[in-house]
Amino acid sequence: MKVNYQKNNISYKGFYNSKILKKALEFAADNGTLFAATATLTLSGIRPLAILATPNTDKKNKRIACAKSLTSTTCGYLIALFSSLPLSNAMKKIDDNPNEFLKENTIRVLKNGKDNLNKSKAYLMATQLFKLGLGLVISAPKSILTALGTPYILKLINTNIDNKEKINEQKNIVFKGKNNLSNKIGKILDKKWLQNFVIRNKKSNFPLHIVATTDSISTATFVYKTSKDKNFEKNEKKTLINNSIISTVLSISSTYIIDWLTKDKTDKFIENYKKYNKNDPNLLKQINGIKIAKPIIIAGLIYYIIIPSISTYFAERIGKKINPL
Repeated sequence: MKVNYQKNNISYKGFYNSKILKKALEFAADNGTLFAATATLTLSGIRPLAILATPNTDKKNKRIACAKSLTSTTCGYLIALFSSLPLSNAMKKIDDNPNEFLKENTIRVLKNGKDNLNKSKAYLMATQLFKLGLGLVISAPKSILTALGTPYILKLINTNIDNKEKINEQKNIVFKGKNNLSNKIGKILDKKWLQNFVIRNKKSNFPLHIVATTDSISTATFVYKTSKDKNFEKNEKKTLINNSIISTVLSISSTYIIDWLTKDKTDKFIENYKKYNKNDPNLLKQINGIKIAKPIIIAGLIYYIIIPSISTYFAERIGKKINPL
């Protein structure tokens, strides 16, 4: 029994010390918006398969749902890529040299009793309001582009329904950040109302709240834009709108429930992670990455794997009973 314990202990240590895991967590902490977009892009290939596998559903409605999913994923990733990298670069400069961009009183307040600014939950929340909040800001433009692009993707799918294409695109983009953006963010962090807000809410589950708010705004914008779009047929609008609303409601509610059910296991995971990585200089960033990555991954798995068949199935049946337009 003792030997087995040691083997398991070594196995767990290898997992917690994984360089891939650490890099992923640091990526989530540094650029939550792009992490979410990357996770979405990774899972996006599964969602169309889940939609197409939906039983007792019209093939045309399946294609409509697939077109919307593919368009949303592509638009979301490209917007997140080009908008988040400059912001992430600017935030890193503030993290590395807070005295250059923040007032002395701001640093003292945001330390909130800690000896180091990066150890403070208040400062972490303040910076994540920018990093994760960017996703909320770009949610409306992403939805507008999704609504505009979906009919064209749908035509492409209908025209080439029997063709299989694989398009792989990799882009390495380097942004040379300017201090101008860091200075502007620093001035916002100097605001007393923001400091009071993050200190009051530093223990809240703000990453999940931001993810939920972003999804809600994105869906509301898409529904409005689609309802006014003349490029869709009436039945296509019904399917898309019903599918979007059902997906978002189920996804958000399920994410909150699963997040709550897994809270104790997450706390245990964090404690074990701290134990195996206590000497890692980036430990605090990685712990912050766990808290950010968790709701993003849960929401992604629910939205892209579990929900598609349900929303596609009920969207068609609701559309036959009611006329939302």
